[in-house]
Amino acid sequence: MDYAEIFGPDGPLARTLPGFATRAEQIAMAEQVDCVLRTNGKLIVEAGTGTGKTFAYLAPALHSGRRVIVSTGTRTLQDQLFHRDLPTIAKALGRPVRVALLKGRANYLCIHRLNLAEQQAIGRGLRRDVATALPKVRAWSGITRSGDIAEARHLSDEHPVWPWVTSTRDNCLGADCEAFERCHVVHARREAQAADVIVVNHHLLLADLVLKEEGFGDLLPGADAVIIDEAHQFPDVASNFLGFTVSSRQLQSLARDLSAELLTYNARSEVSAALTQTLDRQLADLEDALRTRQGRSEFSEWSAAVIEAIEHIHASIDELTRSLEQPAKDQPGLAALRRRSAEIGSRLTALLESESSDHPASVRWAQIGTHGVSLHYVPIDVANQLGALIEAHASAWIFTSATLAVGEGFAHFQNRVGLHEAQTARFGSPFDYPKQTLLYLPEQFPDPSSASYTERVIDTALPILEASGGRAFLLFTSHRALREGAEILFKKLGAQLPFPVFVQGDAPRDALLTKFRQAGNGVLLGTSTFWEGVDVKGSALTVVIIDKLPFAVPDDPVLKARLDAIARRGGNPFFEEQVPQAVIALKQGVGRLIRDPEDFGVVVLCDPRLRTRGYGRIFLDSLPPMPRTNRLEEVTAFLQERLSTAPCLSGA
Repeated sequence: MDYAEIFGPDGPLARTLPGFATRAEQIAMAEQVDCVLRTNGKLIVEAGTGTGKTFAYLAPALHSGRRVIVSTGTRTLQDQLFHRDLPTIAKALGRPVRVALLKGRANYLCIHRLNLAEQQAIGRGLRRDVATALPKVRAWSGITRSGDIAEARHLSDEHPVWPWVTSTRDNCLGADCEAFERCHVVHARREAQAADVIVVNHHLLLADLVLKEEGFGDLLPGADAVIIDEAHQFPDVASNFLGFTVSSRQLQSLARDLSAELLTYNARSEVSAALTQTLDRQLADLEDALRTRQGRSEFSEWSAAVIEAIEHIHASIDELTRSLEQPAKDQPGLAALRRRSAEIGSRLTALLESESSDHPASVRWAQIGTHGVSLHYVPIDVANQLGALIEAHASAWIFTSATLAVGEGFAHFQNRVGLHEAQTARFGSPFDYPKQTLLYLPEQFPDPSSASYTERVIDTALPILEASGGRAFLLFTSHRALREGAEILFKKLGAQLPFPVFVQGDAPRDALLTKFRQAGNGVLLGTSTFWEGVDVKGSALTVVIIDKLPFAVPDDPVLKARLDAIARRGGNPFFEEQVPQAVIALKQGVGRLIRDPEDFGVVVLCDPRLRTRGYGRIFLDSLPPMPRTNRLEEVTAFLQERLSTAPCLSGA
């Protein structure tokens, strides 16, 4: 395939898509992806914002005629690929393709679980808002083909009824279910097995990699290629996926589902009532034992009382597993509960097992929150395991994102996914950053640990916001700084706000973004959730202000264990882990500004360490080629000039 022709000014995409522009970077990436697909190779590729990386991998994927899995980090990109990008490029190339979209189990109605919930509602075992929603779910179940709960517009995604009528890997009955032939998850899997391109998320892909039955199993053996988009998220998803959690919610859900199954089989429910009461008491004992340490408690800090409380829960779960052995032989629902109970028991065993303090394989901690207590187990380093899993599948593997490299190199990402022999490529953004942007590095900033730091950020922002007339993101590295920044900003602006101000937490993220876009001149204050996956084109966003370099919180137990492991082998934890991760996060935040060839604006990086510390150069060298200034007057002049000639300023 001649990709210069496909993506050229007279090619099928230019004829099909209004405003399509030829980009040399897109053509080069497509050619490299094509080569890797033909040779079953492995490729790690960074494609800057505006490259058009989605079409750059989809075009060769469709041309190859091979069976391809595309994995994404977010449901938003999943839906975009399935509903927009794949149909568009398939039509443009004249290549009809069978496409399937697979989501996690929690996105599909479970008929068996709906039946159980209705029986519990009759017995008045459900809270009112759940019980009153069940008739709506039942009515919808009669007309839906896919069972995707996103179709049920009359109930929000967050409605409390959904956990009652969707399944998990733990409570699914599989082929023993009376509704198996009508199962929406099974139907989705069958469609995927017949598709040429299957769009999944990282969690489902990992489930298939490690052969954990998620109701979609055996996708990989039939795939010729796996393309992982938003690949910068993949190592952390893998780390969490390869670990596990045992929580109050899980244990209480186990007891609740046991009660429902016993009700279905008209069996005696004393065992359920006794288990619920016992677990509630034991969980309360565990919380009491942990309250001597607020919030999080790492394994090395667990007292004898904590260990004893976990052992008591373990004993109750083991007793339940044994008690279900006989009834489980004839009753599929109880058999599934027994498997579920046994798995929780094995997880509790792993949590209590001793490891070498010199070379621990995992990090374990307990957390007390508003919903009870949770026990966590996460492997410290998944690179070897992940690399072996990838190597075990003789497919082409392509990892892509706008943020994978640190400087010009990919060593950090390769080390995290265990792919040291992969080809690498880096394609810069086709946007004209020298003309479209300005990077402002304000001087005379206090140390980031200073009590006055956030106020100084707001003071720096105010004249810029005045020049831009709003139209800004203020991105913070902590919720504490976000709250403080919002309070200071409202105080300094006064009662008559010159522009709408939106603060993370006041409404769901998507709702805030919609209001921000509609306002046209809003100011949005947010933390990590707004650093990536957010797309605001046009003059509604002309300023991105970042308070500090986004170093991960050093008391995170997984990060802390990873840093300790690097130190034990004689490495430098700061430069091997903390700096590279912060560089990638900063690139994501800066990337919010320019999303289109017509966009323009200013990035403000307040952190003085960019100038005063040697590692500051690593951050600056990893950013797009933006002209830099430390003069406020240059910033205001740039904004005023560009805004005065902007073709459309809705809300101004």
